[in-house]
Amino acid sequence: MILLLIFGSLLWSAASRPSPNYLNPYSEENETDDPEEMRSAAIKRLLEVFGMEDPPSIHGHKQAPQYMLDLYNTVADVDGVTKDPYLLEGNTVRSFFDKLRSEQVEFSFNLSTVSRGEKILTAELHLFKLRPQATLAFNRHHFCQVSVYQVLDTSKTNSTQDKKLLSSRLIPVHSTGWEVFTITQAVRSWMMDEGSNLGLHVVVRTLGGNPFDMKLVRFASGRNHHQSKQPMLVLFTDDGRRSTSLESRGTSFMSGSSSRIARSVDYSEESGAPTPCQRHPLYVDFEEIGWSGWIISPRGYNAYHCKGSCPFPLGQNMRPTNHATVQSIIYALKLLKGVEMPCCVPDKLFSINLLYFDDAENVVLKQYNDMVAGSCGCH
Repeated sequence: MILLLIFGSLLWSAASRPSPNYLNPYSEENETDDPEEMRSAAIKRLLEVFGMEDPPSIHGHKQAPQYMLDLYNTVADVDGVTKDPYLLEGNTVRSFFDKLRSEQVEFSFNLSTVSRGEKILTAELHLFKLRPQATLAFNRHHFCQVSVYQVLDTSKTNSTQDKKLLSSRLIPVHSTGWEVFTITQAVRSWMMDEGSNLGLHVVVRTLGGNPFDMKLVRFASGRNHHQSKQPMLVLFTDDGRRSTSLESRGTSFMSGSSSRIARSVDYSEESGAPTPCQRHPLYVDFEEIGWSGWIISPRGYNAYHCKGSCPFPLGQNMRPTNHATVQSIIYALKLLKGVEMPCCVPDKLFSINLLYFDDAENVVLKQYNDMVAGSCGCH
């Protein structure tokens, strides 16, 4: 509820703008607060909800990798709401472009934006295999062995080996398109020791183990090919932020001024009759608060909020808990002093997904729990 109140102070429709005092209408201090200072503080708090201290600074128009756009559309609907919580491994996916931009089969990725506290689940090297040159199309080889190695620092190891095999498999020589190799082991070691990140090396051999003609088997590089085909590392992680059940958070919905709002009886403006507890729209517009420059999708989403009264007797359409039913009876019969009417609060919350650019201009897909009120009930 606190988040919804913050959203309410930030994001308004074209028809009306809520008063800055909506953050806490019972606070006398808010009556004299500077609206701009309050807006700034609210946006800063909203950034914290999204796990950020400051909004990323993006220079110029950037294009998101098609893989990340497709992944976002797979896990989220048009409003960013998660389609299925089990579709995404972990809650964060990042894409990194190759920093070497070499014409050779050597690649390097800067992972400094990944927090050490994140759990590395899967890391993939995405390489775009180019079509063979026409003059060499009838080569007698139909398959090649493509191996990805982690480059090692021999000065820090007892081994004379300068590279470590990560992934190897057969690929059709005459194919074209994306090839994906798992390199999780390398990324985990890089996260433990940043200085060990010396990059990756790709080797292409014939089935007999001989070096392959690199004019026949070619991968797109960051230097000579369009961004849509650039080498890319895709990293799946989990930052440890877990969804807390509504049952364990019940007291947070019923404290301070927000509880007074929830307990007050809501009346219809037309009939004057009390309106039952139900869900109402609450659109969060990222463009309105100046975030459209770094958020790719969605442009906004409907967080919804719960509003209405929970009068006795509570019908099943109000989705009451047994505790709320008992509380409503005690309140109606005035059996105890200080017992309030049950509150109209979210009883189901959904997660949303953001696709955005981080400070290093990498594209990130992140899932945030408990961001949309899926339904409301009397608790």
